[in-house]
Amino acid sequence: MRMIRGFCNIDAVVPADADGWRLDRALTAAIPDMSRERVKALIASGAVAAADGRLVHDASAKARAGTLFVVTVPEAVPAEAQAQDIPLVVAYEDAHLIVVDKPAGLVVHPAAGNLDGTLVNALLHHCAGQLSGIGGVARPGIVHRIDKDTSGLIVAAKHDRAHEGLAAQFAAHSIDRRYKAIVAGVPLRLSGTVDAPLARSPVDRKKMAIVEAPHARRAVTHWALETKLRAAALVECRLETGRTHQVRVHMASIGHALLGDPVYGRGRSGHATLLRELGFSRQALHAAHLGFVHPVTSQTIALQSSIPDDMQHLLSELRV
Repeated sequence: MRMIRGFCNIDAVVPADADGWRLDRALTAAIPDMSRERVKALIASGAVAAADGRLVHDASAKARAGTLFVVTVPEAVPAEAQAQDIPLVVAYEDAHLIVVDKPAGLVVHPAAGNLDGTLVNALLHHCAGQLSGIGGVARPGIVHRIDKDTSGLIVAAKHDRAHEGLAAQFAAHSIDRRYKAIVAGVPLRLSGTVDAPLARSPVDRKKMAIVEAPHARRAVTHWALETKLRAAALVECRLETGRTHQVRVHMASIGHALLGDPVYGRGRSGHATLLRELGFSRQALHAAHLGFVHPVTSQTIALQSSIPDDMQHLLSELRV
C-alpha cells in the first residue's frame, strides 16, 4: 500500500483460487476489507490498472491467478455529519466493528430535528482514524437501528467488508436480537409468536401498523413471559425480523402495550400515575442481547446488556 497525494495505491494479486473469476470478484478476494460493490465502482471510474499501467474498465473480465493489478483508492471523504465527543459505553470493539450500549434518548442517525448529538456523531469521534470508509465515505456502517427512546446494543461496521457481512446476516434474519420489555397486563400464556406484517399506518404516517397489503413487510416477534408484576409483566421478545417499531406494535396488538410508550401505549395502561411519579417517559424497551457471526473472523459474538437503572426502578415498583 502506497500513499500518494491523498490517494492510496494497493497492489492486488489475484489469488490462486480466484483463477477464472470475474475481475471484481477476484479483486475483492485480494483486498478483503473492500466490498465488491466498491471494487466495481473503482473499476468503472478508471482506478484499476494492470501492471503495465493499462487501465481496466471491464469488471466482468476473467482474472488470471498471479496477475498483479494496481488499485488507486482515494482517501475516504469526510462524512457530512461532524465528529462530536459524546461519551459511549462500548460493549465490544475491534479493527472491523464496534458494538455500543446505547442509552435511551440518543438518536442513532442525524436527521431533521436532530442534526447533531447522535450516535453517528459520537462514533465519528470515537473511531477517528479507524474508518476506512463505507462506499468511500468516512462513516460508521450502521445496519440496524434502535428507536431514540429504546436503550441497548447496536452494532456498526468500520469498513466495507464488515458492513457487507453484517448486512447479509440481517437480511438473512440470522442475527440473534432479544429485547426486554415491561408490558401492561400479565399474558395468559407463557410464550407466543406474533406474525403480522407491518407498514406505515394509512391514517397516521408517523406510526407503524399491522397492514394486510402488498407493500407491507413480514414481521415476526417471539415473546416469552419472564416475570409477573402488578398488572404488568417483564417479557423477552426475540426478533425474527427487524422492522420499525416491531416490538412496540406487535405487543400492543395482543393487548400488552409497552409501559411508557407514548405512541402505541397511550390510554392502554393503568400505570400512568406511577410513570409520572417516577419520571418514566419512554417505552420500557431494552435491547439486551445481540448475537452474530463476526463478518471477518467468523467468530461467534454474543453480547449482553443489563436492564438500565430507569427500567430497573420501574420493575422494583411493580413487583408483586
